[in-house]
Amino acid sequence: MKAIVISSPGGPEVLQLREVEDPQLRDDEVLIQVHATALNRADTFQRKGSYSPPKGASPYLGLECSGTVLSVGLHVSRWKIGDQVCALLAGGGYAQKVAVPAVQLLPLPPGLSLTDAATFPEVACTVWSTVFMTSRLSQGESFLIHGGSSGIGTFAIQIAKYRGARVFVTAGSEEKLAFCKSIGADVCINYKTQDFVERVKEETGGQGVDVILDCMGASYYQRNLDSLNFDGRLFIIGFQGGVTTQVDLRPLLAKRLTVQGAALRSRSVENKAVIVSEVEKNVWPAIAEGKVKPVIYKSFPLSEAAEAHRLMESSQHIGKILLVP
Repeated sequence: MKAIVISSPGGPEVLQLREVEDPQLRDDEVLIQVHATALNRADTFQRKGSYSPPKGASPYLGLECSGTVLSVGLHVSRWKIGDQVCALLAGGGYAQKVAVPAVQLLPLPPGLSLTDAATFPEVACTVWSTVFMTSRLSQGESFLIHGGSSGIGTFAIQIAKYRGARVFVTAGSEEKLAFCKSIGADVCINYKTQDFVERVKEETGGQGVDVILDCMGASYYQRNLDSLNFDGRLFIIGFQGGVTTQVDLRPLLAKRLTVQGAALRSRSVENKAVIVSEVEKNVWPAIAEGKVKPVIYKSFPLSEAAEAHRLMESSQHIGKILLVP
């Protein structure tokens, strides 16, 4: 099969399409003919050499895909050859075929094309596991998403609105904020021209929001604590703003705050299976109802993975960037 190989750690130019060995199928796995895969920010870190795949995972990039089942392992009963599916991967999506534990597969959401379905596994599993399973965002609560125009952000806006939350977002341009508003965001904050802490306090009568989903880490840590309501929950899923900072811890006690963090890729197969099952139960109906829709900015052929990475790192996109083998 063909796959994108990282010739050496570096810039987008190190991504090369090469002929490689087919994946070996284990008894609890399914082999998928990849129809489409989506870029995630983690792919750019792996390309640079700073985010290695978990032990036993495919060495190739790609944390989600859609496609058709080519074969199934001896212990697999739910899926059969020819099924159209999408899947959460620990790696391997930037290829023509990928082997994945059967418990990490999802059926094609009703009404969606195979291409559209590639946009959902990683963002749905990330947002559902952090915002809803762990931070317990509930109907009537307020929710702040940093990077509202990203793949994670555009999904989080829609599912949070579907679940009855009031949604705040930050983004860096009026175009991005306008798009966030068009898919349901209630309060849109340009982080380049506005202080998001002040806006949050203004919009909540001085109280703050109940849950924050943060991809920035250190640079936003203090301001996130200052933006939370009593019993507020901050969930950190990335460190685009650094990993170390000095912080005033007093708000943690005074407002009974909870700070948590998690990565999805490094979780056990058993843990991912629970998340995938919850996503199918809670998110797939929202997609079937048309309340949560795919947001695709651009698709590239697999051979143009380097161009796709350049686009992602420019941060000009809104929503997901796809690769189609």
